[in-house]
Amino acid sequence: MPITKFLFWNINRRPLAGLVAELAEIHRVDVVILAECDTDPAIILDALNRTTGTDFRIPVSFCERIVTFTRFSTEFLRPEFENERVSIRRLVLPDRLPVLLAAVHLLSKRSWSGESQGFECVELADRIEIEEKKAGHSRTILVGDFNMNPFESGLVSSIGLNSVMSRQVASRGTRTVQGREYPFFYNPMWSHFGDARSATAGSYFYDASQHVSYYWNIFDQVMLRPELADRFHPSQLSIVRAIGRLSLVRPNGRPDKQKGSDHLPLVFEVEF
Repeated sequence: MPITKFLFWNINRRPLAGLVAELAEIHRVDVVILAECDTDPAIILDALNRTTGTDFRIPVSFCERIVTFTRFSTEFLRPEFENERVSIRRLVLPDRLPVLLAAVHLLSKRSWSGESQGFECVELADRIEIEEKKAGHSRTILVGDFNMNPFESGLVSSIGLNSVMSRQVASRGTRTVQGREYPFFYNPMWSHFGDARSATAGSYFYDASQHVSYYWNIFDQVMLRPELADRFHPSQLSIVRAIGRLSLVRPNGRPDKQKGSDHLPLVFEVEF
């Protein structure tokens, strides 16, 4: 089964075209998705093409917060629904299973309360289901900066994104509450919490002088519907800490905002 590789990175409005291109080359990425990208997309496109030696393209988009680049012809990655912070596309490659690729950059906790973030996830879940019905399948990849951790109510509640940490649980397909069925997402990001692998215990660090602070957060996430969860292996998902010889983290494991971004990139692959 062919493999497609994805990169997501919130680049914090920094001029990181060269690093994005090097990352795409090292990991042989097929689809690059960027949030908080203030760099002219043409500059990033040029860097991608020069560094990888292949022809990346910029699909048409009406989403202000997400910029997408792909090795594929743009006719294979067409937008179905977009607003300022959400882009849902059909990825239809020759002789491959069609999938939906949803990319998001949701509002931050500095702007919205947890309750408002949760309700926005209800809206997002409803929109994804609408697009799945239109597409005639539920092979959906959902990726982006959610500005929420995997355990927050907007991501785990049945009326929200209904995401779970276990592929076995997600394989049930749906959760039933009060007679209504809600489709699951599988969220593999849970296993990237903590310092078992390295001093980097998440994708984003925030030191808040409050009684409750997690310090390490995983706002940058990928989720998959059950049909694709079986075509994905958690070992092929990484929070990237270095690009070549350049470390994206400081000695304490926290993102180095001088060299990269305050968020660390995600690289993952899916078979379809």
